[in-house]
Amino acid sequence: MPEPLQVMYAVCSGSEANDLALRVARANRPGAWHVAVMEGAYHGHTTATLDLSPYKFDGPGGMGKPPHVHVLPCPDVFRGRNLDGQAAAQAAVDAAHKAGGHISAFFCESILSCGGQVVLPAGYLQQVYDVMHQAGAVCIADEVQCGFGRVGSHFWGFELQSVVPDMVTLGKPIGNGFPMGAVVMTPKLAQGFSNGMEYFNTCGGCTGAAAAGVAVLEAIEEDQLQQHAHEVGTYLIQQLEGLQKDYPCIGHVRGMGLFVGFELVIPESQKPAPGTAKFVKEAMKARKVLVSTDGHHNQVIKIKPPMCFDKSNVDTLIANLTDLLKPGVPAAVQEIDRAYDPNKKSTRIQNTTWQAMPANGLQGV
Repeated sequence: MPEPLQVMYAVCSGSEANDLALRVARANRPGAWHVAVMEGAYHGHTTATLDLSPYKFDGPGGMGKPPHVHVLPCPDVFRGRNLDGQAAAQAAVDAAHKAGGHISAFFCESILSCGGQVVLPAGYLQQVYDVMHQAGAVCIADEVQCGFGRVGSHFWGFELQSVVPDMVTLGKPIGNGFPMGAVVMTPKLAQGFSNGMEYFNTCGGCTGAAAAGVAVLEAIEEDQLQQHAHEVGTYLIQQLEGLQKDYPCIGHVRGMGLFVGFELVIPESQKPAPGTAKFVKEAMKARKVLVSTDGHHNQVIKIKPPMCFDKSNVDTLIANLTDLLKPGVPAAVQEIDRAYDPNKKSTRIQNTTWQAMPANGLQGV
C-alpha cells in the first residue's frame, strides 16, 4: 500500500470492511452523516452498506435512495456521458448542503463492477477526490473485487487513477475463499476512530485468517498472477474486440486485466440490449461456459474468472461466443430489447420478463 496507508483492521468480509470504513469516516467527521457513492454501486449486504448501494436500493425489492445518500452518475465512456468528475462531486456536495448536511465519506470501486465493468476516465477520481477533500469528506477505495493484481498493470485498482485514497477496503481475494476482509487507513483516521468505543471482531484477524492472507500474497508473487492477469486479459480483450467487428450487437469492450466486460446493444440505435445479454448468459451456461450480466440495465456481460484463467480458456470462451452469435440473435430476444425502456427507473430485465420468451428460444444453443 502507498505510504500513508499504514493501519489495518481485520474483518471477515468485504461487506464488514465497508461497514467499518463508514463508521471510521463518521467518527472522524462528527455530525456529518451524508455519503456519496457511484451510480450502480454495490458495497455490501449489511443494513448500512445496502444504503450505499444503488445496485440494490434502486433494484427489485429496493426501497429507493435514502435521503442522506448522494449518487454520482456513472461515467459512460462508450457514449461520452457523465465524464466530468469535478461537476459530479460538486453536485453531490451541494445536494448534501441543501439538505442541511455534510458528506462524511465518498465510496467508489476503482473499477465499477455492478455498474457494468466501467473503467473510469483518466483523471476522474482525482477530480472527485479534490472536491470531496475540500468538503472535508473521507475518500474510500473499494478494492473488494478489483484488488490484488486482478487489473494486471497494477496491484491495486486505484493506482490506475494515480490517486491515494484515505481508506481502502478489501474482501473476496484477500483470503481466496477464506472468509476475511480488511480496512486499511491512515494513522490520522485510525487515531480519530480511537474514541473509547473499542472495535472488536471475534474472527477477524484470527491466526487462520493471517495464514490464509499470507499464503495468498505468496501465491500471487510466486505464480506471477498479476503479470498473468495482464497478459491473458490483454489477449482476452483483443479477441473480444475482434468479435465485435463481426457482430455489431457488441457495442463496447472494456476492462483491465481479468476484469472485463462487453456491452450488448441494438446495433442501429446503440440502445442497451438486456434481452440479448440474458440470452448470451443463459446460452453460454448451457454450453458449460459461465459468464454473468451487470450494468444499469443488465446489458453487460462480465468476465471475471479465477486468476489461473489462461489463453486456452480464452479460446474456448471466444469459440463458444462465436458459435452462439453466428446464427444471429433470436427474433423473440430482439423483440424484448426493442420493447425495453432504458429511461424507466429500475427496469433491469427480470426472470418474469425473460419467461415471456418462447420455450424454444434456447434451442440449438
